[in-house]
Amino acid sequence: MPREFRLPELAESVVEGEIIRWLVEEGDVVEDDQPLVEVMTDKVTVELPSPFAGVLLKRLVQEGDVVPVHQAIALFADASDAGADASTRHAVAIDPRRTTC
Repeated sequence: MPREFRLPELAESVVEGEIIRWLVEEGDVVEDDQPLVEVMTDKVTVELPSPFAGVLLKRLVQEGDVVPVHQAIALFADASDAGADASTRHAVAIDPRRTTC
């Protein structure tokens, strides 16, 4: 079952944030605490880390979108839920030219 990543409350008075830049692509395997998205508020610009490991299934908002705090911005599959599909994607990300003899 997909897990939602919601825009966290970055400061007490912050009510929204602008998605500046996604740092991972849909289908990427993401590690726990890996930088995921850059968000700008009226107080700060930060890179938000992934709160869990898994596969980024879908970005629910686009770069340039302004979203309220606690809105879902991405969907993840757990690495265990993704099973072989996640390990296949990880293997494809390895440069095939870098082989050892």
